[in-house]
Amino acid sequence: MTSPAVGFDLDMTLIDSRPGIAAAYRALTERTGVYVDADAAVSRLGPPLRQELGLWFPPEGVEAAVETYRALYPSYAITPSLPLPGALDAIAAVRRAGLRAVVVTSKLGRLARLHLEHVGLVVDEVVGDLFAEGKATALTEHGAVLYVGDHVADMTAARVAGVPGIGVTTGPCSASELLTAGAKLVLDDLTGFPAALNRSMRLAL
Repeated sequence: MTSPAVGFDLDMTLIDSRPGIAAAYRALTERTGVYVDADAAVSRLGPPLRQELGLWFPPEGVEAAVETYRALYPSYAITPSLPLPGALDAIAAVRRAGLRAVVVTSKLGRLARLHLEHVGLVVDEVVGDLFAEGKATALTEHGAVLYVGDHVADMTAARVAGVPGIGVTTGPCSASELLTAGAKLVLDDLTGFPAALNRSMRLAL
């Protein structure tokens, strides 16, 4: 029987991908001639790429921009990324508890895997291209008993999946925003996750 899992968001939960994503947006501007404020874009990571690009490109140009951005992404966005404080220990704590680690992210799965490989985070499953309620199905399918994320949409995913959400304030959302969105617990970063895991498991099981 497959063991239960802990779900994690990727960007600004496990990794700081802002420098690389900003570089990819700047490359997109150079390639297309359409200005994207890279600093503004990376200040609000979490929602799907099309939503961000829709702020800069006309509706008829968004899909082409998505394709160009994703083609540029491996060359610009991967190597500058770093694991956030406590990320490696958080995954290790999940393993010690006899659970699986599953990443559920709005980023394409193949790009998420490149990030994980670069920073040395080994997880059991990666499910990409999902956001908010869309993540709930993957959490349920992979037997997640809780979900860890930095965005209010991650807390929505946990709530819809019927599991506790743990928020981290390493992303764009404040502790109060995460709690209002349904987080059962909010941490400054993942350094507090191993100590919180037993408590969270009591909430989940």
